[in-house]
Amino acid sequence: MGTNTPERPSGGGDDGDGAAPVSDEQWAELVRQVESGGAEAPKEPSARARMVTARLRALDAEAAAGRRGRKGDQREAWQPDGWRTGPARQDSKSRSAGRRRLAGVLGIMVVAGALVVTMRPSLVTDHLPGADTSAGTLPAETAPPTAAPADGPVADRPTREEPFRGSPAVRWADGAAGIETPAAKASGGMSEDQVEHALRATRQLLVAANLDPVTLRGEKPREALELLDPLQQGERERLERSIAQPDEKNDPLMMFTRFDPDEARLVGDVVKTRGRMTFEAGATGSVEVHADYTFVYPLLKPGGDEVTRTIVRRRLTTALHDPQRFVSTRDKLSVVGSGQNFMNTDCELDDGFLHPSFPSDGPNRRPAGQEVDPYDRSEWQPDGSCGTVSRT
Repeated sequence: MGTNTPERPSGGGDDGDGAAPVSDEQWAELVRQVESGGAEAPKEPSARARMVTARLRALDAEAAAGRRGRKGDQREAWQPDGWRTGPARQDSKSRSAGRRRLAGVLGIMVVAGALVVTMRPSLVTDHLPGADTSAGTLPAETAPPTAAPADGPVADRPTREEPFRGSPAVRWADGAAGIETPAAKASGGMSEDQVEHALRATRQLLVAANLDPVTLRGEKPREALELLDPLQQGERERLERSIAQPDEKNDPLMMFTRFDPDEARLVGDVVKTRGRMTFEAGATGSVEVHADYTFVYPLLKPGGDEVTRTIVRRRLTTALHDPQRFVSTRDKLSVVGSGQNFMNTDCELDDGFLHPSFPSDGPNRRPAGQEVDPYDRSEWQPDGSCGTVSRT
């Protein structure tokens, strides 16, 4: 079987139609395949085929040139966001506009902050290192005071907005936060846990009897009564009777702070509190808790804006007994003793309410006894005394 050896194209470069030159090695391999019958000799394209190919290549070149012309004013070709880089950056105009908006907002915040500091410099100065923090809340009382406190920071009458204005109580703790219990330890044959319970229960009794809005409104202080031992002879029955039918001998004020809402109402929801609590061993199988606290009540006269303050100081001793040694109810308190000083109230009335005197009431509503300082915790006024207060 004969073979037709292909004729090698002339020239070593491009043939004018864009065809790539054939190397000696490629040509030798092609001849070998044709002579062995493994391939057909390549046929040279006809003149018409070369013309069509050349025209198509020319059209492709014109299209590519047009695309380059339309994109010539772009600085860089678009690329998709990388999976690590996130969204493409905004152009310089967007970044500049964002910076201007941010600068405007920061400028407003700086101006507002400067105005606030100008009006209330203490917001900054009170928190500086070494700053005077005398205007802050006083630390807890840990020992009996030896003198009366100085006047408040402003010697002026209280207002609805500043009900403790001009009072030393402005630096006292708010409500129940001012009643702190000491660290418990075993005492009187009672375990540490039992002593801890006696302290917590006494604190709850003080809060329920002197700070609970229900009690202050003159309603029945059920929570406080539930803390007391029903087996303590006559105590709980006496208190309940005094609430239902108050008189000179059965006065609920001996345990509870109460105001007639038609006569005086609390300004806001803060009562200032200061005092201390201690404990000691009682009879074997009992522990006694001693509490001495002063409460300052800012009061509003109904129908107006006139504000006054009534101050109540209470001394209370409670006991927790071991029911295996005493006739008592487990975890309930017994009242061992109580005393009270009421300041800025009409002491002649025995209706179970405190009756504060307002500046517009005149001298007829004010006690005429010896003048006393209601904030002086270094001295105890005799129970039942009713004098003129030097300040409220």
